[in-house]
Amino acid sequence: MAIRRVLRMGEPLLRQVAAAVTRFDAGLAALIADMDDTMRSLNGAGLAAPQIGVSLRVVIFELKDNPRYPYLTPVPYTVLVNPELTPLGDEQDEGWEGCLSVPGMRGLVPRYRRLRYRGCDAGGARIDRTVEGFHARVVQHEVDHLDGILYPQRVRDLRNFGFEDALTGQMTPMPD
Repeated sequence: MAIRRVLRMGEPLLRQVAAAVTRFDAGLAALIADMDDTMRSLNGAGLAAPQIGVSLRVVIFELKDNPRYPYLTPVPYTVLVNPELTPLGDEQDEGWEGCLSVPGMRGLVPRYRRLRYRGCDAGGARIDRTVEGFHARVVQHEVDHLDGILYPQRVRDLRNFGFEDALTGQMTPMPD
């Protein structure tokens, strides 16, 4: 379909709560195709519709042979529409995150270690999964976009936030 421009931190749409999807139609399929093309062109692990200027509750994610994350266990390709997250316990891990909307930067972000997510796929079929590790992290990161939250807002200590090239040696891979 098309590679779309990714909005960057500071753009107003990224601070809005996205609207629920009410129609599983050709328009939604085209949006998802554009999201997929855009995410893959930038070697992203996930993308939310608001990042390409569409305020709808749609995220995609996948981790497979990604040069940005060579050390992590694969995450299956998923289209998640109208997601609902339920943490499974209070245990959190801190891990380094980046974002296509915050290019060149990384931050140490706490996320729930295990969670259950529910929603629909591109055709409206129900999804219900329990996940942990990086899979749980990427879902939380992408769903935050749907609520107008970018990962720097979750960094607890700004000494652990900066430009990727300046943080070299400080960032350790998050175990999956």
